[in-house]
Amino acid sequence: MSAVQSPRPTEIAAAPGDVPRAGSALSDVWVIARRGLVHMRRQPEVLADVTIQPVMFVLLFAYVFGGAIAVPDGGDYKEFLMGGIFAQTIVFTCFGVAMGLAADRGNGAIDRFRSLPIARGAVLGGHALANVIKTILPIVLMALCGLLVGWRPNGSVLDTLGGFGLMFAFSFAMIWVGVLMGSVLSSPEAVQGVTFTVLFPLTFIASTFVPTQTLPGVLRTIAEWNPTSSLADGLRSLFGNPGGIAPVDGPWSLQHPVLYTLIWVVGIIAVCAPLAISRYQRSITD
Repeated sequence: MSAVQSPRPTEIAAAPGDVPRAGSALSDVWVIARRGLVHMRRQPEVLADVTIQPVMFVLLFAYVFGGAIAVPDGGDYKEFLMGGIFAQTIVFTCFGVAMGLAADRGNGAIDRFRSLPIARGAVLGGHALANVIKTILPIVLMALCGLLVGWRPNGSVLDTLGGFGLMFAFSFAMIWVGVLMGSVLSSPEAVQGVTFTVLFPLTFIASTFVPTQTLPGVLRTIAEWNPTSSLADGLRSLFGNPGGIAPVDGPWSLQHPVLYTLIWVVGIIAVCAPLAISRYQRSITD
């Protein structure tokens, strides 16, 4: 009678639930991000808010309304306009991530992700990373469009790089606003309604398209402290464009637009990131 030999550890088949995970949390985040990028490629219409819309505003204001708008220091309105177009496009960064997250919550994709052996923060991290990469497209597109209509970055190389860096920093902050919106609002339709109700006034009551000095009373005060204005003016200052010189009698926010914008970046991330993560966790467990 022969003895039954126990199989060596390498010969024991692992149960499906015991299969060790291949990869790390970073690889999980990249998988979710790549999924979002593939969706953008297959559904290019979802990029309309950061491609067609900014180009439309550039052409509309540069060639239809530009002749009727005076720049304070007498510069070219097309160069003044580009700082505002950049700022408006960056503010709308939150729209894409909010729509994507709300859609995943509504179509059951989040539930499927939760059943997979992935890191808990992979879904949020993937959406955020995909939209950071997505931000590159409108910035490059706007820069090319601006060059075609006559915009030029007249500052030093370091100032120009600082301008693009400021855009990326603010877009990262707005992504967390989008994550919070996508975790609170239940559907893409709700996201669209709230976004356009809140963000459109925010980007128009600012120095986006006209100098703040031209606005009346209360609207002027709102515009002067609106972070969209400081972002636009900060970019004009770094790019050496008209409107980048702070008014002598202006408020602190316009005297130091870059610093004021960075304060908003830190504040938005500090407030919205924890709230977004907490609200997202509650939304997928309700």
